[in-house]
Parts: sequence; structure tokens; C-alpha cells
Amino acid sequence: MQSFYANIEKSLRPELRHRPVVVSGDPERRTGVILAACPLAKSYGIQNADTLREAQERCPEVAVVRPRMGLYLQISLRITEILERFSDQVEPYSIDEQFVSIHGSEKLFGSPRQIAGKIQAVIRNELNLYARVGIGPNKVLSKMACDNFAKKNRDGIFRLDHKNMKTDLWPLPVEKMFGVGKRMGDHLRKMGIRTIGDLAQFPLERLQKRWGVNGHVLWMTANGQDLSPVTPHTFERQKAIGHHITLPRDYRTAGEIRVVLLELCEEVCSRARHHQLLGQTVSVGCRGANYQLPTGFHRQLKMPEATNQTMEIFQYAWQLFLQFWDGLPVRSLGVSLSQLTPDRHIQLNLFEDRGKKAQLGYIMDEIKDRFGPTAILRAVSLTCAGQALNRARKIGGHYR
Repeated sequence: MQSFYANIEKSLRPELRHRPVVVSGDPERRTGVILAACPLAKSYGIQNADTLREAQERCPEVAVVRPRMGLYLQISLRITEILERFSDQVEPYSIDEQFVSIHGSEKLFGSPRQIAGKIQAVIRNELNLYARVGIGPNKVLSKMACDNFAKKNRDGIFRLDHKNMKTDLWPLPVEKMFGVGKRMGDHLRKMGIRTIGDLAQFPLERLQKRWGVNGHVLWMTANGQDLSPVTPHTFERQKAIGHHITLPRDYRTAGEIRVVLLELCEEVCSRARHHQLLGQTVSVGCRGANYQLPTGFHRQLKMPEATNQTMEIFQYAWQLFLQFWDGLPVRSLGVSLSQLTPDRHIQLNLFEDRGKKAQLGYIMDEIKDRFGPTAILRAVSLTCAGQALNRARKIGGHYR
């Protein structure tokens, strides 16, 4: 979807239709980062992830709209429903991107390009939003067709396959390839790999020696190979459950950080219980407050037994944090649980009643489901360091 959040706001607010619009977080809480900019705002040089101050310097008359994540999620689900009219194989990738397999749909709706045009037309007519469509024989080629070419086409549609891959895709900088970020791009450039074509023709053995399986995946992507099917059930097979928060200010003391880490463990464990899962590996990550000189870490620890009990996981998460924290102020913090297994079986202990402890978490979840997420809180969440009350009013880190 083109400039998804910004264009939703413009479609619902006629007074913004001909103005440059950005959707941004709350500048008063130091979260004034551009989440979406409409095409008109982008013509002034405003980009996603710019600070609000930078955007206003480039375009003083820009209209700033606070995000409404609940609304954006509802419209994303409506787009999924539209896509499901054309295929029963629709795989959500993010709030504004989805994969659709049209195998078997051609006899009903026409060629791939005709189907793409019909999808665009329905979304535009029903939601007044503009969709871009990448077409390819697999997911990675369709994704790169959309990201690198459909955005620039007047009709917003581009087909990328093995016939035009070498002429259109391979000359692009390696950072334009799906799966390559800035850090990986720096590593590849140090190896003399500057374009996607360079990566495609680089010896596979050297990539595997450097990055193992990930090196093989990079080589396959550069060569337009992807064996993963489009499936509606992608998110039913979770590999991990995690939660991350960007803090409203610098957290400088262990006592303050400890409060938020406990709240994150509570959130992760609650989600694990809702999915009826246990996890055996806990991961903790943090990032420092200085964005020019990045600090922080990401470490994991395998626990003796799989669990979804908050205090058990917090014990190991806190141990990890204290072991690797450099003592510098922290601005963001995250916790995740992996090695997931069904919660039908728990390891019993001769010296404590693990069954009763496990049941306590489920009872707390029932109270929150019935009376709201703040119906029952840990006392530390009421201190000035606590974020649970504030987060309960948000979706995806932004107010509903």
C-alpha cells in the first residue's frame, strides 16, 4: 500500500487531500518520528524514520497527524478480505503488505497483470487507497518487483521474473535486495559485492563459510530463487513471542530498568499463555540513548525447563541484563521467548507445586480479558518507571 497510514488519513479527511501530510508519533514524549509520509510530503524530501523536526524544517506547512493504529489495522483486515475474493491463498506480511498466490485464479479473473489491475481498482473504489503490485514466480521476486519497480511505474504494477531479472534487478545496489539491510550491505561491500548481480555470481561456498545457511539464502535471493509457498497459516507456527518498547526517556538506573523488564516479561508470558505455549529460551536486548554512538546488546539464555510463568522468566531475563549491561542509559528494551512447545505438559518438581504456579498466570489473564488490561497490575507498574498503564492505551506502540 502506498504511504498507507498517511493516505488513510487523507482519504478520511477531505481538508488534507491536497496538503503534504505525515503521520508521526508524539513529539512531547520524544517519539516524534515519521511513520508515513504521503507522496506530496515526500516531494519535499521527507522520508519515513525522519524526525518530526527534520520534516517540519523541509516543509513548514506539512500537516502532522497522530497515528490511529486501531483504524489502520481494521483497514488492513478489509484489504485482506478484498484479496481473498481473488484467491484463497493470501499471506499477510505486514500491516500494509500481503502475498497472494493466483495459481488457479487465472481462468476466473484473467492474466496476472489483469488480476493486479482488478485488485487495485477494487481497493481504490472501496477504500480510496492506492495499491502497488509486484508480480513474480515466487515471493522474493514479487516483493522486489513491488519495492524497486512498481513504486516508480505510473500504473503501479511491475513483473519481475527470470527473463528480466539480470537486466533490471542485478544492476541495483546490493542494499536494494530483500533481506539486506545497512549492516549486511556494509559487510557485502567489504567483500567487493556492490550490486545484486555481484552477489548472485559470488562463489556460494564463500558465502556459506561466512554466514552459513543465511549466506545460502542471500545467494538464492539474488538469483531469484525462493521455495517458500504462499500460505495463510504463516503466523500459526510461531517460532518466538517477543515484546519491545521504546522508552519515553532515558532510563539510567538498574531499579528503573528492572520495572520495565518485568512488565515486558509479563506481556510476553501472557501472550504465550494465550497461545497455550511454553518457551525454553529467553532473549533480552537493549539499545542505548545515543543514536550517533550505538550501544546495547542482544543475548539469550536457555532455561532448565520450558515455562510461561512471568517470575521464572523474569529471573533469567534480569540475570542476562545485569551480565551484559554496560551501565549506560537505556532508551529501548526487548524480551522474547523461543523454543516454543505446547503447554499440555509441564515438568513437575518435588520441592514446589509448579502446577499451582502455572495456573496463577492463566487466572490473571482471565481477569484482564474480562475487565481490561489494567484490571490487575504488579505494584511496581504504579511507580514513575512503570509503563504498563501507558502501554494499555496503545496499539503497536502508538495511541489507538
